[in-house]
Amino acid sequence: MGRYIYRPMSTSFADPAALPHDQLEEGTLFAPRFDAHGLITAVAQEAGSGRVLMVAHMNAEALARTIATGEVHYYSRSRKALWKKGETSGEIQKLVELSTDCDQDVILLTVEQTGRGAACHTGRKSCFYRVLEDGALTDTGEPRLFDPKDVYSTH
Repeated sequence: MGRYIYRPMSTSFADPAALPHDQLEEGTLFAPRFDAHGLITAVAQEAGSGRVLMVAHMNAEALARTIATGEVHYYSRSRKALWKKGETSGEIQKLVELSTDCDQDVILLTVEQTGRGAACHTGRKSCFYRVLEDGALTDTGEPRLFDPKDVYSTH
């Protein structure tokens, strides 16, 4: 992971519907397959450790801004708005590498988590801080890196 340094670039996507199946899965054209709502699932993974930090969604604008700036942007389904990760909390995600799955309907973002290192709005490093045990969720004990009441109280 340490060898690759993300370089901002132009943002144009190929139309996946215009590509033959083999070109979509094996070709060199980036043709993200957005769903009926114009969204694509995005998984953020920490560079170095490989830990999954969060799963969110991107629309075409969020994906284009992420590629153009090297800072990760998402689309909030609940707020119906574009958001730059860490704009309020300071927990910005710097893009290290962007990849896609075989049929280009999921984006994998390898990121450097800045700020205090918390990707989750609860103040934890990862959004995956609970495990299922005997039918109930159990907190793993992952510490909060910030208090969300202090960070988000004015927003």
